[in-house]
Amino acid sequence: MNEISPETVRTMLENRGALLSGHFRLSSGLHSNRYVQCARLLSHPRDADALGEGLAAKLASINPELIVAPALGGLVIGQTVSRALGIPMIFTERKDGEMMLRRGFDISGNARCLIIEDVVTTGKSTKETQSVIEERNGRVAGFGSVLNRSGRENPFESPYQYLLALELESWEEKDCPMCGEGVPIDSPGSRFGGSR
Repeated sequence: MNEISPETVRTMLENRGALLSGHFRLSSGLHSNRYVQCARLLSHPRDADALGEGLAAKLASINPELIVAPALGGLVIGQTVSRALGIPMIFTERKDGEMMLRRGFDISGNARCLIIEDVVTTGKSTKETQSVIEERNGRVAGFGSVLNRSGRENPFESPYQYLLALELESWEEKDCPMCGEGVPIDSPGSRFGGSR
């Protein structure tokens, strides 16, 4: 497994046009003038594999038995980390607004699970996935993401590794300066749907 530097990840984002400017509603519900569309980056298999290997190298010492990725954002990076570590991957998804396991996926008792995401901002989807794992008696051994937008080194209670920290401004809707100026909003995240 090859490590990858934060500078390389930032360059990859810029080269793939994945760092956008505008008025965005994030999956967390916060508003921002910048958005990272990791799907643009991860749609390139070599980039996805390099990121997956880099994240796997940082997380291998946790000795996970299963990767669990929240859909939609965690699917591609979850698969590449899974392949790099040589362990299976399953995913959680929303049905009627609730995060759950479907498609015959299950977690065998006490399995050491690693939750993998593309971007962590508030960690809402990640924590919902953690609850799903714990309800099935799995153990969350750690977390990983390509990008950390949380503004904290570790917003979780277990080990967390990421490839690049990005501190991009975000606001609650009531405090958003672009809403006050009447700038149209785009909701590219999977929770709200949108034009991108």
